[in-house]
Amino acid sequence: MADTYVDDVKLTKFCTEVFVRLGVPRKDAHITSEVLVASDLRGIPSHGVARLMRYVDGIRAGTILPKVKPKILKESSTTAAIDAKHGLGQPAGFFGMNLAIKKAKRSGVGFVTVRNSNHYGIAGYYSMMALKNNLIGISMTNSAPLAVPTFGRASMIGTNPISVVAPAAKQRPYVLDMATTVVPRGKLEVLNRLGRPLPLGWAVDERGVPTTDTARVLDNMGKAAGGGVLPLGGAGEDLSGHKGYGMSLMVDMFSGALAGTDFGPWVKTKKKDGSKGFINVGHFFGALKIDNFIPLRRFKGIMDEMLGGLKGSNKAKGEKRIFIHGEKEFEKYDLYKKKGVPLQDKVVAALKGASKELGIPYNIKK
Repeated sequence: MADTYVDDVKLTKFCTEVFVRLGVPRKDAHITSEVLVASDLRGIPSHGVARLMRYVDGIRAGTILPKVKPKILKESSTTAAIDAKHGLGQPAGFFGMNLAIKKAKRSGVGFVTVRNSNHYGIAGYYSMMALKNNLIGISMTNSAPLAVPTFGRASMIGTNPISVVAPAAKQRPYVLDMATTVVPRGKLEVLNRLGRPLPLGWAVDERGVPTTDTARVLDNMGKAAGGGVLPLGGAGEDLSGHKGYGMSLMVDMFSGALAGTDFGPWVKTKKKDGSKGFINVGHFFGALKIDNFIPLRRFKGIMDEMLGGLKGSNKAKGEKRIFIHGEKEFEKYDLYKKKGVPLQDKVVAALKGASKELGIPYNIKK
């Protein structure tokens, strides 16, 4: 199947109109669409517009409220706790990270929690907002229970991504954006759309046994029938899967427990008492003013030395390059801005379906 290349600006406008037709205020619709397209532009299709219909379905089902605004519940000079009021995760994340940035610029640091939210897209979108202000940025979120704990066979914790970014001078910024599992659910969905098996070691079946059956794992996840993706490092302790498990739990501590929202197996619409409710995702954002620790110019110079030294170090046999986190995504961004964003056939079909159903012109080709 050949990818279709589309214009990122037109794609953002199209997705914005989809959300507007569903009652989302235009500003929030644009933010949400921008986050989705940013993922595709950075070569992360698992979190891009392929997820558009999930948000559409959530709004229609009433599990995502389209018109609510985030509310500050508690605030100090350096911290804030926000209630997203069950709205889209992207506007809530944008609001929360902006608040962390404002506090860091004034007071040196800013930390913000968000409760009662929904999936917010790629964690790196929010941490990278700090780069425009020469700050270190932090973004993390919990998610629906899709991962099994080390030595377990039931999905008890989310893929729980974390992103940390820092500016440099001549080098590209350091942008860590990673799930705390071997892979996020979205990569399984990409392979499923392509009809491909999972690499062995990504996930386990309902018995806790490693499997390559993509559809089976996704079906089990959907039905909460057991199994799921593995913590970063894989099964057991030999390859340090327990460390990935610990990192995932750390993210849930900040994004779930500290945010005062649901955690672990309860980040889903079916709650502890068996009732149906909102998914209640939680986020955590942070920003640090570098000048409060070390002069910004010196820090950037050190980052250049650190990153450049790694890239220039001796390569393994047969390897031509050593990459810095975020570097591949920056290069994909530069390429796709010129060539267009590649979309799989099934994603294009879904967008055309939404175009026809909602009466929105489909004119997004590059």
